[in-house]
Amino acid sequence: MIELILGGARSGKSRHAEQQALASGLPVTCIATAEALDAEMAERIANHQRQRPAGWQLVEEPRQLAAVLQQQAAAQRCLLVDCLTLWLSNLLDDPAQWQQQRQALLQVLPQLPGRILLVSNETGLGVVPMGQLTREFVDQAGWLHQQLAQISQRVTFCVAGLPMILKDSHD
Repeated sequence: MIELILGGARSGKSRHAEQQALASGLPVTCIATAEALDAEMAERIANHQRQRPAGWQLVEEPRQLAAVLQQQAAAQRCLLVDCLTLWLSNLLDDPAQWQQQRQALLQVLPQLPGRILLVSNETGLGVVPMGQLTREFVDQAGWLHQQLAQISQRVTFCVAGLPMILKDSHD
């Protein structure tokens, strides 16, 4: 089952994904896409690591997400990807690589066994950004979310720590 979990900054989306992973009763592998390029990001990463249960596996992969998902997925395993918008930002400077990696993700996801939780920042609720790169980021994130929502059995939107189910078609 694939679940897309969206929300703004500090909306509770990662916490909700972690609760869903725990509730699954399956062994959990967290796939982290962030890169510690500065001290502030390193501290954010450390905070996320401290909050996760000790028994969870961790795979750090900033770019080759589809390949790692394919390697890690198993019928009795839960994969938690946190987060897709960081993954997008890691690839956006190379449009050809972004398109190739996005397509690979969309192709592999429906074939994967087990439980897949995808965390991403909803960026389309504000004003249209002024800078070209920022507009491109918002556009690409929005299109990715729409495509993922189509193939996900569940889509959840988090606001103020409250999850709202937008789609639930799993059996």
